[in-house]
Formats: sequence, structure tokens, C-alpha cells
Amino acid sequence: MAKNETASANRRTDIVSAAIEVFAQTGYYRTTTAQVASRAGISQPYVFRFFSTKEELLLAALEASWTRIAESFRQVVATASPAGLERELIEAYENILEAHRSEMLLQMQAQTIGEEPIRQAMRAGFRDIRGIVLEAFRNNGIPDAEQRTMLFLARGMLCNISAALGLPELMET
Repeated sequence: MAKNETASANRRTDIVSAAIEVFAQTGYYRTTTAQVASRAGISQPYVFRFFSTKEELLLAALEASWTRIAESFRQVVATASPAGLERELIEAYENILEAHRSEMLLQMQAQTIGEEPIRQAMRAGFRDIRGIVLEAFRNNGIPDAEQRTMLFLARGMLCNISAALGLPELMET
């Protein structure tokens, strides 16, 4: 990649990171591209160099958040033993929640947005994660893989609620 292409890719990543933070704090409808630009330390017109609409920016932010989870889970699947798989997946997700809380808040908010492209992105993200977990459970001989996958995803949603509301007792086992 050429130096200018690298700088451009880095700037795009900076904008997406800023968007994640601002969308998570302010919500999609109340967020402006000017707020995102300010958080990224750039001018508003520069945001539009990379994203033609606020919706396109949100979709890129959602993609980044889903990609982080998918990549983390794939790493776990590649190295975990069958006996430790589920626990390691849970730990991986807990680490993401701790290190990237805004991404979780962003996804939680996006679940309530009615615009079809955003709904499609959320469905695709959930399907991808479900597929990774289900395949891993099946390949590792975990009994009732479909049921365990559903419970794993449900626990993840409960983790999100627990973290968002500051209710750690929801996660006590």
C-alpha cells in the first residue's frame, strides 16, 4: 500500500472510531457529522470525503464492531480445546466489552433503528457471530449445539444489558 493510501486508510479508521464513540454517547439520530469530525480532529467536509451520508458512517461503525467480535471469536475457535471453547468465547466477549464498551452501546442502539440498511447490517452481524459459534460448537462435539449457541448469544445480550446499566449482578453465576 502506498504511503498516501495508508494515510487515507488510517484517517478513515480514525473517523470510524470517532463515530463509534459519538454514536454510542449521543445516539444515531442526535449525532451530527460535525460532532464526529470534531472528535476525530478534522473538518466536517473531510468526513464526507470518506462517507457520503451519516447512515454510511454508521454502517461502517457497525461493521467495525461486528468484525472485532468475529475476529476475536475466530481466534478463540482456532486455539481452544473443546472443553474450554465456550468459556474462552465468553472471556473473549467480556474482554471486548471491557476494552470497547462504546461498540456494544452502538450495537444496542442500532437494534432499535428502523432504517432497512441498518437493520440488514445488524442481522448480518448477528448471523455471522451465530454461524461462527454454532460451527465451532458442532465441530467440537458440543451436545445440543443449536441450543447452546442460542443460550450463548442470549448470555451475550444479557452481558450487554448488564454492562450498559451497571448491573453486574445480572452476570453473577
